[in-house]
Amino acid sequence: MTFFYPTASLDAFPPRLSPGYRSTPKRSPTKPLILMRHTLTELTGPVYGQDAVQPGDEDLTRQHAGEPLGERIIVHGRVLDEDGRPVPDALVEIWQANACGRYIHVVDRHPAPLDPNFTGAGRAKTDAEGHYRFVTIRPGAYPWGNHPNAWRPAHIHFSLFGHSFVSRLVTQMYFPGDPLFPFDPIFNSVTDEAARNRMIAAFDLDHTVPEWALAYRFDIVLRGRRQTPMES
Repeated sequence: MTFFYPTASLDAFPPRLSPGYRSTPKRSPTKPLILMRHTLTELTGPVYGQDAVQPGDEDLTRQHAGEPLGERIIVHGRVLDEDGRPVPDALVEIWQANACGRYIHVVDRHPAPLDPNFTGAGRAKTDAEGHYRFVTIRPGAYPWGNHPNAWRPAHIHFSLFGHSFVSRLVTQMYFPGDPLFPFDPIFNSVTDEAARNRMIAAFDLDHTVPEWALAYRFDIVLRGRRQTPMES
């Protein structure tokens, strides 16, 4: 399992302190970091929690009795290393807002309706060729109070685990052509344009299911010059 940070340019990674993203000063280190030895639990602990990934965990539209509201979409892709080789058996988790742009979270005060049939979280394991696939609802944009009239572009959070807790990587997937890109300091904290564009999924007509769901492809490269930007 090749879960390390790469030798790519640091411009491909959002800095811990981004002045445009005003909450980063509250959590950005102000003193030199201290290296802590990893414990055996951190290095060998169960990746998937108490239960293994179950069939249906990857379909966020079938987790409740009713059908969620919004546009059904398919999000799929491959997890690859720097040489384009597949990474099998990686745990891929996603979480997102609902179609109205609201998270099912106690601190989310966005005055948009919750969907009783949509929790907004799923997980899947990559197959032998590194493929993963989710069925979900296209998330809505939402206000976030960072600056006047601040709205986050529609996005899905991705978390990837290797074979231990300390091998976790986190990124965000965006949708092509979003008009909010120029105004979002989180998206633009990745200053390298080519790297920033690697966070944008590609519309995939070949995997679109007629009369059912549009598809988007989001390949994730773990390291190297073409690595997908990851959050610190």
